[in-house]
Amino acid sequence: MNKIVINRKLPIWKLILGSLALVVGVISLFSSFKGFLLIGMGVFLLLTEGSEFDFKNGFYRKTKSILGVSLGSWKPIPKIEYVSVFKTNENTTLRSRTAETNVSKEIIKLNLFYDTNKKIEAYSTYKKDDAFAKAKQIASFLNIDILDATERESKWL
Repeated sequence: MNKIVINRKLPIWKLILGSLALVVGVISLFSSFKGFLLIGMGVFLLLTEGSEFDFKNGFYRKTKSILGVSLGSWKPIPKIEYVSVFKTNENTTLRSRTAETNVSKEIIKLNLFYDTNKKIEAYSTYKKDDAFAKAKQIASFLNIDILDATERESKWL
């Protein structure tokens, strides 16, 4: 296998709600214009981001996928120096008419570094084990090291 596809998993509630919105939207198209709104909501809920690597031909792409169909432009893979797995916070702003708040959630990201400080953001997840499994898979194809930066003291694996 010379190809790796890495997509963020959809929560089950998004999968159910998005699929339902798509189905009801398509049915509603025959009776009213509101079907387009429901289809848009379904697509928004089912959209996932990820990366795809074709090591045989030396290309990668950042993807946006919906129900298994991935879109994105292919670019040549540069000379990757190492894979970094690190912890950061993902911030979401919630607004209503009278209030606004920021919600912060810890997330694990996987980046591929090349040319000393340039990076390809390959994957993000909430599970540390999942990130390291993907990092090991990529590192084995490219024969490079993994930097574990999830703790205060970074270490090479």
